[in-house]
Amino acid sequence: MRKADPPAPVAAFGFTKRIRASPYYPALTHPVLRRLLPGVALSALGDGMSAVAIAWLALRLAPAGDRGLWVGAAVAAYSLPGAVGAVVLGRWMRGRGGAGLAFVNASARAAALGLVGCLAIAGVLGLPAYVCLLGASSLLSAWGLAGRYTLVADALPAGHRVAGNTMFGVTDQVSLMVGPALAGVVTALAGPAVVIAADAATWALLAVSYARVAPMMAPPSPAPAPSPAPAPSPTPPSAWSVIRRNRVLLGLLALSFVFYLLYGPVEVALPVHVATGLHGSAALLGVFWAVFGAGAVAGELAAPFLRRLPVWPTMTAIVLGWGLALVPLGLDTPLWAALAAFCAGAVIWGPWTSLSMAVFQDASPPGTLAAVLAARGSLLIVASPLGTALGGPLVAALGARGTLLGSALATIALAVVTIAVLSWASRARELIPS
Repeated sequence: MRKADPPAPVAAFGFTKRIRASPYYPALTHPVLRRLLPGVALSALGDGMSAVAIAWLALRLAPAGDRGLWVGAAVAAYSLPGAVGAVVLGRWMRGRGGAGLAFVNASARAAALGLVGCLAIAGVLGLPAYVCLLGASSLLSAWGLAGRYTLVADALPAGHRVAGNTMFGVTDQVSLMVGPALAGVVTALAGPAVVIAADAATWALLAVSYARVAPMMAPPSPAPAPSPAPAPSPTPPSAWSVIRRNRVLLGLLALSFVFYLLYGPVEVALPVHVATGLHGSAALLGVFWAVFGAGAVAGELAAPFLRRLPVWPTMTAIVLGWGLALVPLGLDTPLWAALAAFCAGAVIWGPWTSLSMAVFQDASPPGTLAAVLAARGSLLIVASPLGTALGGPLVAALGARGTLLGSALATIALAVVTIAVLSWASRARELIPS
């Protein structure tokens, strides 16, 4: 008679132990983050779909001779007003918790995009109104992002924040892989207005999710004090003063801005390179972005394992690694090598947001994190679009392959300059007597 197999609970217990040892376990099992993650993932998918639908709807609405102008205006209106909102609306947004900030942004997105979808479906949407509504939808985007990562910092201890950041970052990366492809199918069947209306519905569901968890994040009411009311607490410092006083935050923000700026031309040069240099189709361009998305997800998932490493060597290595990985795309390399290099670069790039957000979460004084992250977002939200705007003239002057190589070499130079500055600062500290 065959000997019985060991009972299943033994194996299951070992598997459970491995899950609990994962750096993601505290974030995945936290009651607030667990309730939010489905809504965040669904909204990210809707946003990935809108990345295609917004430009396509502008193409449908614009006259033939002005399509480029209106598509550019629509794409810019969906992102750049967030920088204005971070500065202009600060006095009204400060003091709200992370869930409150994210709720207000999600509600504004849902209302504005829902109006775009309804008007377009009804056939009464004009181009000026379209651009204005897109601008209104993105006006609070920097505050919404700040609210998301403030909520992570409030919910999790410092040692688990990178894992919490990564959970949300992975949803964004996956949406970039799945969303555009799904948008192409839905747009072909029902039109871009339906896609935008669906995105609005996902933002509405996300707003409901934030409203549900907001009471869970509220601090407990203090017991009534028998003594006279204490003196009012001092006013917290402004976001930019916090950043200026902290060399790590200031340096990391400057490095991030230039890093994103140098990435911008890639989004212009890559499609031209695929079409003219590789003589490929839109399908090949889709393959490039698919392998980039897969690599970025893998890199994002590695972020919690890098959180114990020193900040500056890690972030500088990411900059250097991305620049080196981009070099083959600017050279006459086989297609497989270019795809492999692009995927490797995405793996290296992947942990950047989660790690840099954790630095800001840990270094910001109590009560200032949301404003500091909004200030960070107001600067970085223009970096990549500015680089993209520079990409057109660069491609015209250097060609697509030359622009990719130039971006790669400039990024490598940025890493070298960062290493030199850090080395100089370290020597300067050693020379200052204690």
